Amino acid sequence: MSIVLPPTAELPELPPILNPEIHNRVFTHRSLFARPTHVFEDLPNDPAPDNEMLEHLGDQVLGLVVTDLIQEMHPNLRVGPSTKMRAMIVGNQTIAAVALRYKLPERLRLHQSQSITLKASMNVRVREQTPIQSYVGGLYKDQGLDAVSRWLSALFRPYVTEAYRVVRGQHGLPELAPHLPPQQPSPPPSPPFPPQAMIGHLGLFNQRLQQSNRAVEWVFADSVGEGTKATPVWVARAMVEGQEWGAGRGNTKKAAKNEAAKTGLKRLGVDVVRIRLSASQWEAD
Repeated sequence: MSIVLPPTAELPELPPILNPEIHNRVFTHRSLFARPTHVFEDLPNDPAPDNEMLEHLGDQVLGLVVTDLIQEMHPNLRVGPSTKMRAMIVGNQTIAAVALRYKLPERLRLHQSQSITLKASMNVRVREQTPIQSYVGGLYKDQGLDAVSRWLSALFRPYVTEAYRVVRGQHGLPELAPHLPPQQPSPPPSPPFPPQAMIGHLGLFNQRLQQSNRAVEWVFADSVGEGTKATPVWVARAMVEGQEWGAGRGNTKKAAKNEAAKTGLKRLGVDVVRIRLSASQWEAD
C-alpha cells in the first residue's frame, strides 16, 4: 500500500549535490555503460560509473532516517505498527510519486533500449526509474547524514502522519480527533481578602514604616534555656532609628519577627486586635 499526498502539498527544496562527479553518477543508470552484473568486484582503477552503489547506500540511509522520524513523532509506538508505517512510506509506489514530483526521472541517463523497456512496463518503470535512493546516497556521500536528515525529515513528516492514520485504522482503533491548540485555563477569581489580613502583621508593619520613611533592622538571638537544638526558640527585636520598637519569640525567625511586628504596630497606633478579628471573620466566611 502506498501513500499519496495531494498534488498541492508542498515539498521541501531538493538540496543540491555539490560534487559534480557524485551528481553525475546519481543519474547514471547501469544500462548506459552495460557493465556485466556477475562481476564480484570492480578493479580499483575502473570502478562502475553507474548509480547502483549509491542506490544501495541510499536505500539504507532512507530507511534509517524514516525509522528515526517515526520514533520522533510517535515515541510510544510499538515495533510492529512502526514497521508497517515504514514499509508504506519507503515503498516503491510512494517513492515513485515523490521522484515524479521532483522530476528526477527526467534527469536519468540511460540506454535508449532501456528507455523503451521502461515505458512499456509499469513495474519496471517504478523500480528502475525512481532515483530517489541514489540521490539520497549521493547526498550522503557529498554532505553527510545531517544534510540528508534535514531534507528527508521535512519531506516525509506528512507521510508519517498519514501512515499513522492508516495503520491505526488497520488495527481497529478509532479516528483521532482533530488536533486543537490547548486552551489556556481561566485564572480563578480572586477571593475578597481583607487587605490587612492578607498582608499580615509583619507585612503591614514594614508597609507602615516605608510610608513614614523609616527603616527597620532586625536583631536575633537564641532564647537561653528555651527550646532544643532541633527546635530553638528565637528572639527577634525590631530596631527603628536605634530604638527597640518591638520584640517577639517564635520557633522560626519569621514567626519571631511577626510577634515583634505586633508590638511595633501598636507603637504606630494600629489596632492589632481589630486586625486579628478581621482575619478570623474572613476565615469563617
